[in-house]
Amino acid sequence: MGLDYGSVTVGVAISDSLLLTAQPVEVIKRKSENKLRRTLARIEQLVAEHDVERIVLGFPKNMDNTEGEQAKCTKEFMEKLIARTGLEVVMWDERLSTVSAMDVLREGGVRPENRKTYVDKIAASLILQGYLDSIRQV
Repeated sequence: MGLDYGSVTVGVAISDSLLLTAQPVEVIKRKSENKLRRTLARIEQLVAEHDVERIVLGFPKNMDNTEGEQAKCTKEFMEKLIARTGLEVVMWDERLSTVSAMDVLREGGVRPENRKTYVDKIAASLILQGYLDSIRQV
């Protein structure tokens, strides 16, 4: 499972059973940044539904490779994911994943006013796909 964690949304993607491709699944929305109970519960449901063995969580480093405030929040979210699911969580560099997701949507002809609906789950699939590609190269 790939996750693109944001301040009020979490994009979700799932891989196929052969760990070759990532598919966008959904965007989990919450009312405020600190309201994670329902978000974690939904992730837990998806883990069970899709027999997830590992979570790949996008890690938002700055372009100069430093870690900012969002990276700190993502690490805290990672700890909650581990506690809730008991699964291994792999942090994956997500720099430019949202930009790439917007490019995919633009090239796919998605209207600008509709792109926000899809961008987080597309970003999650790009994060997961990057990870899947890396483990096949080993």
